[in-house]
Amino acid sequence: MSVRALVTGGSRGIGAAIVEALAQAGHPVVLNYRENHDAARAVKARVEAAGGQVQLSQFDVADAAATAKAIEGLLADERPIGVVVNNAGVARDAAFPSLESEAWNLVLRTTLDGFYNVTRPLVMPMVRRKWGRIINISSVSGIAGVRGQVNYSAAKAGIIGATKALAQELAKRNITVNAVAPGMIETEMMGAAPLDRIMPLIPMQRLGQPREVADAVAFLASERASYITGQVLVVSGGLL
Repeated sequence: MSVRALVTGGSRGIGAAIVEALAQAGHPVVLNYRENHDAARAVKARVEAAGGQVQLSQFDVADAAATAKAIEGLLADERPIGVVVNNAGVARDAAFPSLESEAWNLVLRTTLDGFYNVTRPLVMPMVRRKWGRIINISSVSGIAGVRGQVNYSAAKAGIIGATKALAQELAKRNITVNAVAPGMIETEMMGAAPLDRIMPLIPMQRLGQPREVADAVAFLASERASYITGQVLVVSGGLL
């Protein structure tokens, strides 16, 4: 398939694994990142060494003007963007009484405004082509809620609501909209998480790997998932 795939927040962790999985599936990939040049270049080098194609595109998805300008440039390429993976996200955890407005706004703007800023200008080109795949990265936190993550849980629950609503709007145009909700995945975002308390909660008794999430995304982006839309695929080792 020659359509390009745009992956936001693709320079590390789950995003980097998604870039590699989609490139392996044959998509030329646009890797969006905010500021980590070295990490983005490293992903690009790995993909190209394996025979894939990656274009780097630096912009902050929470910045509406910067995103609009970047996507306008991407759409000037004759190759359509048919797969969009809204992966960019940040966490700023705190007990709710200590949660400052800056942390609330940053998390929601990156996840929810980022979804809007990136996806909206790409929808009508998909509608005209009558084909598209939109995949939003949520979290088990957005389904079950996690203490100390009211902002993150709200953002990730919001992206599930947006997924289901947009799927209803676009289904007749042969455009699917789905979400993937990872559980505890071995990435930098896990940081200093208390694994001794987390591990007993996971039936598989291990952390997930970024590639396990990426493979779910690659499936939803493929023709094999052409009759699946408005769904949330949980990748959590049985946590939910």
